[in-house]
Amino acid sequence: MKPPSRILAALVMALLLPLLLPLGAGVAHAEADPATVHISQGVLRGLVAPDHRTFAGIPYAAPPTGDRRWRAPGPASAWAGVRDATEPGSPCPQLSGDGPGQPPQPVGDEDCLFLNVTTPATRPAERLPVVVWIHGGGFVQGAGGDYDLTRMATQGRVVTVTLNYRLGALGFLDHPAMDDPYAGNYALADQQAALRWVRRDIAAFGGDPGNVTIAGQSAGGFSVCAHLTAPGSRGLFQKAIVQSGPCGNAFVTRTAARQRATKIAADLGCATRALACLRAKPVAELLPIRSDQVFTATARIGDMPWIFTAGTPALPAQPLEGLRRGTAARVPLIQGNTRDEMRPFVAVQFDAQGRPVTAQQYPEILTGLFGDGARAVLERYPAGDQPSLALAGVLTDWGRKLGACSQLPADDAAARRAPVYAYEFAESSGQQIAGFPLGAGHAAELPYLMDGPGAIPAFSPAQRELSRDMIAYWTRFAATGDPNAPGLPRWAAYRSGGPVLSLASGPHGVRPVDFVGDHHCAFWNQR
Repeated sequence: MKPPSRILAALVMALLLPLLLPLGAGVAHAEADPATVHISQGVLRGLVAPDHRTFAGIPYAAPPTGDRRWRAPGPASAWAGVRDATEPGSPCPQLSGDGPGQPPQPVGDEDCLFLNVTTPATRPAERLPVVVWIHGGGFVQGAGGDYDLTRMATQGRVVTVTLNYRLGALGFLDHPAMDDPYAGNYALADQQAALRWVRRDIAAFGGDPGNVTIAGQSAGGFSVCAHLTAPGSRGLFQKAIVQSGPCGNAFVTRTAARQRATKIAADLGCATRALACLRAKPVAELLPIRSDQVFTATARIGDMPWIFTAGTPALPAQPLEGLRRGTAARVPLIQGNTRDEMRPFVAVQFDAQGRPVTAQQYPEILTGLFGDGARAVLERYPAGDQPSLALAGVLTDWGRKLGACSQLPADDAAARRAPVYAYEFAESSGQQIAGFPLGAGHAAELPYLMDGPGAIPAFSPAQRELSRDMIAYWTRFAATGDPNAPGLPRWAAYRSGGPVLSLASGPHGVRPVDFVGDHHCAFWNQR
């Protein structure tokens, strides 16, 4: 989130904050200055622009440093005086490349559990819906401050929250020596702490703590899937939006996670007194662990180097298992993908390395993925003139990392107990990697909802209309649990095997499509 312009207009606001907030939070104060907000920890001073207010770098939990490395986060401390809230806090430790050919460098700080709040400039008489955005980045990159949700806040009249959470080994290591119930899921514990902060303090910003929507894309989408199942998330949100993080895909199991962690500790020289040894390691030694495996196109999501651990006290079941058993949160759900989800991953793994998939390699790759079933896949997806493009189509439709058909079992299960709205973003980005067309690839929808990574220099008039419609759908859903509103093409609730709403620009761009047929999901979901 880039800080908005400095104060351009001073507006007198004298609004009485609620006297009572859920679970004992938020003392009421009369706000004379729109840039100042009183929360349970102290006083914040943010930034005011003509149409919105931003409060950044708010600590929502204690720093997970020292002995708190690899523990669930403790409560954030209060402060005296007025805390500056005009800049995002430090991102969590991660590797960041400075450019092509440059080796990645460590950035961020372990004292990183901060969040950011954006509100419309004028507070209404009633509390506004709240959208909590959980960032993506393969669970190894990103920060809440990378995403600017001002358009969503102002156009949709919602209060938005973005947040940091621990990444990589710091967020997901699950070693047998760890006695914390959140072992393997420290990132989940961080996100839950942020949601508890929202429940306690968001009313001070004009938000409704009883009307919270959690939303996320990619790793953030999988985070939402985890919250649907996690006991510690129950009651902290009322609606959920999953973008490009199919809840039908399985996280790593505890057995596999601990095997990985035991090997990692041994490789770092921590085979004995493992936890103390690991806590003493400089963070720079932890960041490269398995980082080269994040963007492998042909992996399943459970093969990711870092991801949530299922079968643990914090996450007893896989998301799909929880949805099917009815133990998951029964909340309205939006779930969707981009039409060409896996093209960027194939481009990065093959074409960008100067090694596009060849006609000879293509069936070999399929055999490695599907064994004896590769012949049937090859018949349905012939290599054609661009085997890389054919492979991207296979991986997108299969969807076991990201993509189409693995969403449907989760949609089917969730729709038995609450409304589900399924979508596919189909607007091509027009971008290429090494001559490989990305189409509507992974993350292509983000610029239509917010500013930040993947920003498009300029929208056409039709794309601006698509952006307005998508923000209207998302924020209407956040307000009511139903995305439909006057002036928008109707978005029918999901029914098993039925159409899915396609989102693209142009006079016929937003329309229902045969998602199951277009992605051969009957073929894939029988395999």
